[in-house]
Amino acid sequence: METLRTPEHAFDEVPGFDWPHQRVPVPDDDGNELEVAVVRAGPADAPVVVCLHGEPSWSFLYRHVIDALVAAGLQVVAPDLVGFGRSDKPRERTDHTYERHVGWLRGALFDQLDLRDVTLLGQDWGGLLGLRLVAEHPDRFARVVAANTFLPTGDSPPGDAFLAWQRFSQEVPELPIGAIVDGGSATDLIPEVIAAYDAPFPDESYKEGPRQMPMLVPTSPDDPASAANRAAWEVLRRFDRPFVCAFSDGDPITAGADRILQHEIPGAAGQPHVTLTGGGHFLQEDCSADLAGVVAALVHHERA
Repeated sequence: METLRTPEHAFDEVPGFDWPHQRVPVPDDDGNELEVAVVRAGPADAPVVVCLHGEPSWSFLYRHVIDALVAAGLQVVAPDLVGFGRSDKPRERTDHTYERHVGWLRGALFDQLDLRDVTLLGQDWGGLLGLRLVAEHPDRFARVVAANTFLPTGDSPPGDAFLAWQRFSQEVPELPIGAIVDGGSATDLIPEVIAAYDAPFPDESYKEGPRQMPMLVPTSPDDPASAANRAAWEVLRRFDRPFVCAFSDGDPITAGADRILQHEIPGAAGQPHVTLTGGGHFLQEDCSADLAGVVAALVHHERA
């Protein structure tokens, strides 16, 4: 598998994101290795919160959340998905599959970093991948916070908003990463922040991951990932550890998914679910303090 790696100098002007990162090798599924970039922040002996980003962002999306969680005494692990951020980027779109992305995260977080007693915070693809990991390795997770995300099987038709996004992602000549995050945020992002979202992608050849991810979301019952996601739901319907939904009130992509998660997952019963006001799809840009507060309160309450 041929990969690209964004030159480190491309990140020189990224504002407010100075946490150190490490590179974690994982098998590329072709007999070689690629590297996943992982931010680690906070006390090494503190409870671990894994922050998983989605499409087309990178761990920079969580910068304010990470600051707040560390201030609350927690340890944060925030990987860049393969094809995003500082992680290696496969050159071919067909190198990106749902199953491979699950495997790459499993390899980095569990096989290499051996994380346990994890609190998952997943948004967008961070939930599509994170909830698969919860289902496949429930013993690794102490609690879950789902934020503007879901685990689709393709058995129900996707909404018009997602289909419009999917078409746009395939038809636009140049994928405007920073502008997409700006448009999906209720906050008007400043130029320096928009540029930070563009930084991992010096040209279109680096964007095969962001181009392909919308096409990997199951939208029909016979999608390649549908069976595995159905199997994951069978486990999630028995998952009784704390499961909290923290969705925003302004996301047309995932609106209503929180009600399904709360109904189907036993661990969601009696939990302090919250709707964060004034947030778009990328609620980390709009409601970072409130989102971090939900996570910190859940961890500290459960450990009290």
